[in-house]
Amino acid sequence: MSETTLTQPDQLFADAQAVLAGGVSASMRLHPYLGRPLYVDRGEGPYLYGIDGKRYIDFNMANGAALLGHDHPAVKRAVLEGVARGIITAAETPFHARLAARMVEIIPAAERVRFSSVGSEVTLVALRIARHATGRTTYLKFDGHFHGLSEPWLYRRADPRDASSPVVPSSGGVPASGADDVVMVPWNDVAAFDAAITRHGEALAAVFCEPIHYNAGCIPPAPGFLELVRARCRERGIIFVMDEVLSGFRTHLGGVQAQYGVTPDLTTHAKALANGLPLASVSGREDLMLALAPTGPVAHSGTYSGHLLSVLAALATLEELSHPGLYDRLNATAETFYRDLQGVFDRAGIPARVQGMGARFGIYFGITDPVRTWSDALDHDHERNRRFAAGCFARGVYFHGYTRQGPPGHAGFSLAHSDEDFAETLSVIETVTKELRRDA
Repeated sequence: MSETTLTQPDQLFADAQAVLAGGVSASMRLHPYLGRPLYVDRGEGPYLYGIDGKRYIDFNMANGAALLGHDHPAVKRAVLEGVARGIITAAETPFHARLAARMVEIIPAAERVRFSSVGSEVTLVALRIARHATGRTTYLKFDGHFHGLSEPWLYRRADPRDASSPVVPSSGGVPASGADDVVMVPWNDVAAFDAAITRHGEALAAVFCEPIHYNAGCIPPAPGFLELVRARCRERGIIFVMDEVLSGFRTHLGGVQAQYGVTPDLTTHAKALANGLPLASVSGREDLMLALAPTGPVAHSGTYSGHLLSVLAALATLEELSHPGLYDRLNATAETFYRDLQGVFDRAGIPARVQGMGARFGIYFGITDPVRTWSDALDHDHERNRRFAAGCFARGVYFHGYTRQGPPGHAGFSLAHSDEDFAETLSVIETVTKELRRDA
């Protein structure tokens, strides 16, 4: 056992704050309800093991990246093959074209593919392509939809409950002038979207969306809404971009676009693409994708873009996800678990709403009506969520906390979670909800 594993988590966090900005390598790793990160020693299937050796059934799964489970044997074999080849960086291999060919087969929008490392970069590249193709600069995004942490996406409503309030930066260091390029409307609001298209359509380069708004828990598209967006973009010559960084492979091998039969012009992927290794892609129509250098004038490159270890992991991941009947089983498991989870809250008399599709879901405390927009989720009860997450954590079930305000963020399971894991989880949650009820 290493010296690190002997260190208590609170002391480790105190030491980390002396050398890491904020004590963490990424802001979201600080669990707001624990007051520190979960320090992990190892992962195995559906489990994380803390540095104290305690086992947790994981319902974060690397922010959704580890769809197959932690330490998946096929993915590990693929990565070790890449290590044996010399950890090749900044070079093309036959595996890159092989992975792109597989993505062209399964993703409706993909006629050409370009790899990168992280989701934030490929959404930025998609916007760059759209601006070049249309000669326009303005873009539309939906309230609360998350497209990464590059500058175009770091804007929000000054008053999140007022759709007419001005758009302002959501981060320090982001210029207020950039808000002039952003049009924001509520998700699933047909009237607001059509009004924005009528007013701004001739100036819009792109419309971006999370086709399932998982970053606010789980808010699916209303019936016909994706079709409406697709139609309006086509009418006005606007590039329609589906950000499937989180939704990709969650409900269907071809993503939400395949599930709903709505094909965007461009799409982005990351997260589950390589089952936890850093890999992202932008793909789409051939004419748009060929605008990228070296065939066109739109800049994109990177030393680590399409790192071979990640590409090999992605090939192994997609092979596993392509097994016949896999998504039928995944979606059936999801439907049963979400129904049973809602039943636990209902029996305990805890006001909460479970919304999930495929392998990701959200729990909205203090809300019982359907959550259709980001603003519907603003009344999520974070204090009750804190007590819920802490109670589960103490009993070996891990739900990550992303924020202390607004929507709750997302949770999810992996294909490694067994019936026994779900049963244990529901038993733990039943105990915790009784405590929540008693303390109310």
